[in-house]
Amino acid sequence: MKPNHFPGLSLTECGLVFPGQPYSACVLKAGYSVAQPDGTFKADGTITLLTGPRNILVDTGGPWDRDFLLGSLEERGLSAGDINVVVGTHGHSDHVGNLGLFPGALLVVGFDVCRGDTYVDSGLARGEAYCVDEHISIIPTPGHSGQDVSVKVRGTASGELLVAGDLFENYQDESSWRELSLNPALQQQHRQRALQTADIIIPGHGLPFRVTRGAQEPQEAS
Repeated sequence: MKPNHFPGLSLTECGLVFPGQPYSACVLKAGYSVAQPDGTFKADGTITLLTGPRNILVDTGGPWDRDFLLGSLEERGLSAGDINVVVGTHGHSDHVGNLGLFPGALLVVGFDVCRGDTYVDSGLARGEAYCVDEHISIIPTPGHSGQDVSVKVRGTASGELLVAGDLFENYQDESSWRELSLNPALQQQHRQRALQTADIIIPGHGLPFRVTRGAQEPQEAS
C-alpha cells in the first residue's frame, strides 16, 4: 500500500522552506537513493534546519557533506557553534556523518540523548516523546532500524511538520522501504500514524510532501 493510497489521503511534493512561529523549517539538502547498474546504490540523507528559540539540525548528511553543511549554515548567518540541538534520526552513516562538527550541542541519536559525555534518560526507549520545548518533540518511530526517531514541529504555517528520517524514503516509496526495514510491521504502524497526524512530512531520501486528509478519492501526486 503506497502512502498516497491510504483511503482519504492525497500526497503532493512541496517546497523546501516552511515558515512558522516560533519555529521555521528549511530543508538544506533533500536526500536521495539511486540504484546503480552494478548493484550498488548512491545515497545521502536529508538535512533539515529548524530555526526559532533554538537552532536545531535534524540529520547531518554523510561525512562527504561537511563543507556543504558548514556553507549552508554560513549562508543563513549561522556557525556550527550556533546549533543548540542535533538530532540523528538513526545511526546510519548518511544521516550522522558530521556529528563531530557540533561538540557543544545537545545530541539526540536514535534513543540516546547526551551533552558531551553526559547521557540522560530520555524515555524514548520506553516509547515516550522527548520534548525539546512545547513546539518541538522527538518521538520514537523504530522499524527502519531499531532506534529510529522523528521530529515533530508544531506551529508552522503549513501545519504540523514531521521530519521523519527513513520512516519514509520518499513520497512514493512503496517499492523500496520494506526491503530496507529491520521490522516492516512496526515501521508500517508508525508510517500510518504519521500519515494520520502530520500535514507535512520530510522524508529521509526525497523532497518533502504534503498530506491532505478528507479527499473523496486518493489522488496520485502530480
